[in-house]
Amino acid sequence: MKRVLILGGGGFVGSHVCNKLAALHWRTTLPTRHQTHARHLQHLPQVDVVQADVHDPAVLHALVAGHDAVINLVAILHGDAAAFERTHVALVKALAQACLDAGVSRLVHVSALGADDQAPEKAPSMHLRSKSQGEAVLKQAAAEGLQLTLLRPSVIFGAQDKFLNLFARLQKIFPVIPLAGAQAQFQPVWVEDVAQAIVHCLETPRTAGHTYELCGPQVFTLKTLVALAGAYSGVRGGRGRPVLALPETLGRLQARLMAWLPGPTLMSLDNMDSMRVDNVASEHGLGLKALGITPASLGAIGPTYLAPLGQQDLCLALRRHWHSD
Repeated sequence: MKRVLILGGGGFVGSHVCNKLAALHWRTTLPTRHQTHARHLQHLPQVDVVQADVHDPAVLHALVAGHDAVINLVAILHGDAAAFERTHVALVKALAQACLDAGVSRLVHVSALGADDQAPEKAPSMHLRSKSQGEAVLKQAAAEGLQLTLLRPSVIFGAQDKFLNLFARLQKIFPVIPLAGAQAQFQPVWVEDVAQAIVHCLETPRTAGHTYELCGPQVFTLKTLVALAGAYSGVRGGRGRPVLALPETLGRLQARLMAWLPGPTLMSLDNMDSMRVDNVASEHGLGLKALGITPASLGAIGPTYLAPLGQQDLCLALRRHWHSD
């Protein structure tokens, strides 16, 4: 039985990956700081949840040993320079070394669209710079024998996402949505397609040495995505709330204020800096189709989880009908 270690496996994407690997009878080790964070996966066959701090190099070395492959999904969207460095660079460096030391040659690493391992210093935000630096570290390890596949997804949507669901909830509270970075472009990709891509790469040795951009079939501005979140969730009878695009100065002020609010960060200045680069596929890059995956559209999936209860079953039935055709 093949054994895979998944860092970040208890999160949004990782949960879908774990389900797919369980169906394929892989033995999965899932480290987490708090076992309650992976409670929803403990029922799966061949999934071993281990309480561990993956940022401790000694612990990481012990975790990697004995596995056939590793998947790294650990990432953050918010934080200071030290937090990004710790998560996207230092952890990645320690993981690569642990793989090389333990003779575990296969690593599938999920990065971010907009990362560039050739010129990390040119990235406009701490998030993208650290992602780029992490990729550069892994490319060095690949030169030493690590069989590396890099995946760069655009923004990921799905039933438990913190993107469209957030904008849908906000529109149920506020009469108008003031929006920073309204014209930033995204090519959102379904979480199931991302999970399928990860599993495909894990099982397909020839994907090693390649980078794949994981994107859906359509490009949207952020303003359009916010409007669609309101429409799909039935706000104002499917019309959504008015979305007010903020000029740069006001947008940065909004981001600064939102970063100071108690609770999870919704928007930060670093997020705005990231949006200076359109989050869309490059013209000649490899994508989901190179992995044999036809990406699902936002219009086919979004209403199935954002629509009001009672309408979701209809959306799912229609989607199954369209798929069967």
